[in-house]
Amino acid sequence: MEDSPVQLRVFDLNCWAIPYLSKLRRERIALIGDVLNQEGFDLALLQEVWSEKDYLMLQNKLCAQYPSSHYFKSGVFGSGLCIFSKHQILDTFLYQYSVNGYPYMLQHGDWFGGKSVGLIVLKIRGIIFNVYVTHLHAEYSREKDTYLPHRVVQAWELGQFIQHTSKGADVVLLGGDLNMHSEDVGIRLLRGWTGLQDSFIATEKIKGCEDGCTLVPANCYINEKDMQCYPQGIRIDYILYKGSSHYDIRCNIHETTTGTVPGKDFPYSDHEAVNVTLSVVQSNKSENNLPVEPVLVDVLNEARLEVQVGLHSAKRQQYFCGRMAVLALLLLVIQGAMAISSMFGGALQQPFPKFSFSLLSLLSVSVLLISAVLYLFHIVEVKVLQGTEEQMRVGLQTLQEKFNSRGRESSVIIVPSQL
Repeated sequence: MEDSPVQLRVFDLNCWAIPYLSKLRRERIALIGDVLNQEGFDLALLQEVWSEKDYLMLQNKLCAQYPSSHYFKSGVFGSGLCIFSKHQILDTFLYQYSVNGYPYMLQHGDWFGGKSVGLIVLKIRGIIFNVYVTHLHAEYSREKDTYLPHRVVQAWELGQFIQHTSKGADVVLLGGDLNMHSEDVGIRLLRGWTGLQDSFIATEKIKGCEDGCTLVPANCYINEKDMQCYPQGIRIDYILYKGSSHYDIRCNIHETTTGTVPGKDFPYSDHEAVNVTLSVVQSNKSENNLPVEPVLVDVLNEARLEVQVGLHSAKRQQYFCGRMAVLALLLLVIQGAMAISSMFGGALQQPFPKFSFSLLSLLSVSVLLISAVLYLFHIVEVKVLQGTEEQMRVGLQTLQEKFNSRGRESSVIIVPSQL
């Protein structure tokens, strides 16, 4: 590589492009394509491009500036993730998170989106870049966050995925809608476990919103009631990065969009876009071992406790669904016995009117099928949460061994495996 640093401009946006639901979707997608062509970023990381037709339209519009692109498919509706690159994409991979909400929460719909993390591999001037784009489960209530354990599991799986797939990379980039405030346990776990730096915190220059917020009350697509406690806005969209033993990376500029599209009375999305300018230079470091911070133990314990809370809730729901299935089955057995008794001239010729009897049978069958399916779903959820809790326990033991090997005096308190 030449002595001059490699400059990389990265754009990240949750496009809020839900077919038939998002306002002015097609017009906004076209405008996003226009700004990407005008600005000429090296990478564009997009989320919530739920329609493949929208992706193909963008691909056709951007093919001159961004000759290489990829659309990540998963779930019922798709992951909504796609990447446009000026540089040739050498490899791609998709990992779908093990837990992602509940299929019966139709009003939220995250389960049907197949939330995932997508990976592409680039080679720029001899430097191998692993670029990740993701979208974690949404937070619908700050006070009563039912999905917090799932989002913590997703953050853990994201960190593990990055750790295990980036060992041969010189530079790691992650962009996306993480649906977490910067002080939340999930983002602290992700950064602490992977060593990723937050571009907003590490940048030399900030443009746009001073707090780096990407959900702002001034956005016409935002429900003002949801932002009453956050008059300045919330930062939930991130670009994170780290170098290696051979390369250092720094953020020169961190910028967020503010206000409406130039010449329009509406913004690009319900989220503000984030774009950063990064510099990559050669490093003389002999190794790239991440320092083991004592605070990471506390973060991992906190995350493990949240997973255990979710595990306790999942077991209760599993038990409830199993009990409902058994009750429905017993009711069907009783109805079957009464029907057989009636058919063979028993004492009860017609215990109920035929229509009521059929309706009750249909209801019993429906309850049995729904309860059985949900019981199986919660079995999977319980196993995933148990597996994650065990992985975190092993991670805590590994941290303890690292502390001991360095002769540090530290007290590591491991949360019991049961609440």
